[in-house]
Amino acid sequence: MKIGIYGGSFNPPHLGHMAAAKAAADELDLDRLLIVPACDPPHKKLSEDSASPKQRLEMAVLMADQLPGAECWDVEFTRDGISYTVDTLEEAARLWPEDELWLLMGSDMFLSLQTWRNPERIMQLAGICAFDRDAEDSREEFAAQKRFLEETYHARVKIISNSDVVETSSTEIRKALSDGKGQEYLHETIYGYILREKLYGTFADLSRLTNEELRCVSYSMVKAKRLPHIRGTEQTAVKLAERWGADPEKMRRAAILHDCTKYISKEEHLVICEKYGIELDDLERSAEKLLHSKSGAALAKYIFGQDDEIFTAILYHTTGRGDMSLAEKILYLADYIEPCREFPEVEEMRRLAETDLDRAVLMGVRLSIREMMERNRIVHHNTLEAEASLLKGLAE
Repeated sequence: MKIGIYGGSFNPPHLGHMAAAKAAADELDLDRLLIVPACDPPHKKLSEDSASPKQRLEMAVLMADQLPGAECWDVEFTRDGISYTVDTLEEAARLWPEDELWLLMGSDMFLSLQTWRNPERIMQLAGICAFDRDAEDSREEFAAQKRFLEETYHARVKIISNSDVVETSSTEIRKALSDGKGQEYLHETIYGYILREKLYGTFADLSRLTNEELRCVSYSMVKAKRLPHIRGTEQTAVKLAERWGADPEKMRRAAILHDCTKYISKEEHLVICEKYGIELDDLERSAEKLLHSKSGAALAKYIFGQDDEIFTAILYHTTGRGDMSLAEKILYLADYIEPCREFPEVEEMRRLAETDLDRAVLMGVRLSIREMMERNRIVHHNTLEAEASLLKGLAE
């Protein structure tokens, strides 16, 4: 197995880091790619405007989540002292003794590799993969360094031309962010995290975010695999709002936020609900699947400044309830039938959503009831009340 190890301070991780990691993974045909943020980097003193070690680790996790086959390895956060690469490689060799290790690095690191702690051991433990910016004036310097490392340390060296290089540095990006710029150099989840944590002088008012900013912040709170669903729910909610006379922009924002707490722990759900006075029944307290709509609604209202119409749409998007509002019906249905959903009845529900909103919602409610009963789970009373209310309305 080939394992790539890509370290750095990642302060913040940017599109250049991601492009380089992807290029290396493709060129080396890596089986695993480990993103390794340095807790206490030896090669530079972090600036006063730096993110904390914990925040840099969390951004590295977000970056890894967006790269196929990648994962964040926190080895330098669980080890005391300065984050020396040789120590990280020793640990990797201990954990994966039969695997082929490759150390990935940018041009500045590659050109100074012989000055690192124990460079001979580094090159015994791993091959060196360096990212060339593909500039004419760097090729000769890279070639000379490659020959030097091979002749002096018997190193295995691979140079990768990175045509997608981002011609900026993390230092320049931090400065741009403090001036209200720099978003174009960052993946949307990283930018959202920076806004959420108010890093690098951004100090965003989370209750007054634009739609684009709100997407970034919401996306930074979930796993990459959830993003297609959230995007699909937004698309469907807006379409349904336009069809049935709801406010498309409100439904857009409700959809953007509806799953924002999907991946937090049960304890975190309960803390949020208690803090903002969200009442929970015994079933909700014990069923994590039900909790994200409650905690997500709380954050939508009290952190992201959304109104009660959006609040209740998110609050009941999982269970429904009796006498659902138009916004509640639309978000419930959009979550059920967005383009990523695949189940036998979905096409029928999508067709029905264009002609009879209540019947489409009723179909979803009944499917949920059937699923819970087949799994021997308790059906929430709100779902049963939604069924009864919809049937009554259709009968009148």
